[in-house]
Amino acid sequence: MPSESPALRRVVFVLLCLAVSAGLGTLLWRVLASGGWTGWEVVVAAAYLLTLPWTAICVVNAGLGLAILLAVRDAPGFLVPQVRGTGPRLRTAIAVCVRNEDMAAVLPPLGRLLDGLEAAGEGERFTLWFLSDTRDPEHAAREDAAVAAFVAARGGGVPVRHRRRADGAGFKAGNVMEFLDNHAGGHELVVMLDADSEMSAAAVLRLVRGMEADPGLALIQQLIVGRPAPRAFPRLFQFGMRAGMRAWATGQGWWQLDDGPYWGHNAVFRVAPFREHARLPVLPDGSAILSHDQVEAVLLHAAGWRVRCLPAEDGSLEGNPPALPEFLERDRRWGAGNMQYRYLIGRPGLRWMGRWQMAQAMLLFLTAPLWVVMLLAAVGNAVSGGGASTPMGALAGLLFVTWLCNAAPKLCGYAEVLIKREMAATYGGRGAFLRGAVLEIVFSLLIEPVSLINKTISLGMLALGVRSGWGVQNRVDRGVAWGDAARLLWPHTLVGVGCVLALASVSGAALLCGLPFLAGSVLTIPLCVWTAAPGVSGWLVRRRIAATPEELAGTGRAAQSAAHV
Repeated sequence: MPSESPALRRVVFVLLCLAVSAGLGTLLWRVLASGGWTGWEVVVAAAYLLTLPWTAICVVNAGLGLAILLAVRDAPGFLVPQVRGTGPRLRTAIAVCVRNEDMAAVLPPLGRLLDGLEAAGEGERFTLWFLSDTRDPEHAAREDAAVAAFVAARGGGVPVRHRRRADGAGFKAGNVMEFLDNHAGGHELVVMLDADSEMSAAAVLRLVRGMEADPGLALIQQLIVGRPAPRAFPRLFQFGMRAGMRAWATGQGWWQLDDGPYWGHNAVFRVAPFREHARLPVLPDGSAILSHDQVEAVLLHAAGWRVRCLPAEDGSLEGNPPALPEFLERDRRWGAGNMQYRYLIGRPGLRWMGRWQMAQAMLLFLTAPLWVVMLLAAVGNAVSGGGASTPMGALAGLLFVTWLCNAAPKLCGYAEVLIKREMAATYGGRGAFLRGAVLEIVFSLLIEPVSLINKTISLGMLALGVRSGWGVQNRVDRGVAWGDAARLLWPHTLVGVGCVLALASVSGAALLCGLPFLAGSVLTIPLCVWTAAPGVSGWLVRRRIAATPEELAGTGRAAQSAAHV
């Protein structure tokens, strides 16, 4: 847009990141340089400095995002003004990828979406497509019967189509591209949904209007928040995630502008450029790209098409992992996919922003072993006596400031809600919101070390050549048995217990400094069991702790089932 200056905004972003990094680096120097340097401290400093790019991104994106959210009444419209416009009405396919899914969970949100489109008088330009990669014959038969019953029950309105591929080549990206090549004729746009997606008619129409208003847009990605969740793990996880993503995406959208991201679903894209330019290359070893969405966005950027992120929460939901094992497994899959970007980042013809986005996606996982190395080196330094001259007050201050910086997106999102009375009211008021925020912060402090250790183990296995594919996801709420938790999480527990015992042998002060970063790994097995247990989950639901606006409004399948936990 004429008033936008991408180069200037990106210079501002980089300068702010450098300022944050310089400030944290100075604090680190003042803490570790006292009394000279040990070999352990050199390792700690090197690892810490390598984490600063990610830390600085967190701070700057969050700070910019909070400033925009507080200063601008309609931040999504400010960042994607196309959604306020109009243009020629375009035929749109609503595409849902399914693979061995429980269709009883998939279909009701789609029924509500189609009802809403028809009630708005817009149903005639949409077609719902099920893009099936289901291979198992029993699953396929149940899927076919469920879709047929869904169509029969609707009795007309928005047309519904169902096709199953003969093979599963290219995973989800291959599924979508086969649809575009062979079945998308007559449609200019595709609204892309996952099996656990839920979008309102208003949200879908807003995305479509944005594409109609600007023929230079190839894709608009909407923000995605978690469905109301009756189990403690996803309930607490998504409470913090939505706050963090709102601030992060708003700040990032301000400086990335037309080089925005794609997250693979709850988005709309233009058929012609996507089909022509977003076809994924094969990796050098002949394998398919797993984390396809960001690569597709980068290829669209490179071809001169615009991609924008709409940082609006309303009407755009997804399911989250129902328990800690599924969360850790998702991280493993994402890590395996993101690390494939090392083969693509030097691909000729890409824009520098696209290369940066792939680097950032890898950085999310590469920082994990750096934090683990930092922890182990700090414990080694304490045990060897190297920390005797370290000023404990300054060290505690550095640790606290570092946590604040890494948690900045979430904290800025929380601050926005507490500042805006009307927004807080959708969470049941400021008091109710603050209770959820405090409990989520404690939860995340306990879970984050487990996640970092898990990412480190996963990257280590990748480096050793261990590949485990991209399996079917469990989306069903469940409990976790103690034995299952122990078999999965004994390495994470071992790291925590070993470090705690080592620090305790040095001094109480050393143990206190380390405990906030070690308690989660020590307690990971009971945490895994408790956050999936119906009793703990029911207690949270009954007291509406960490309840989302959708749950309090009674929206969605999970909100209805939550009352029966």
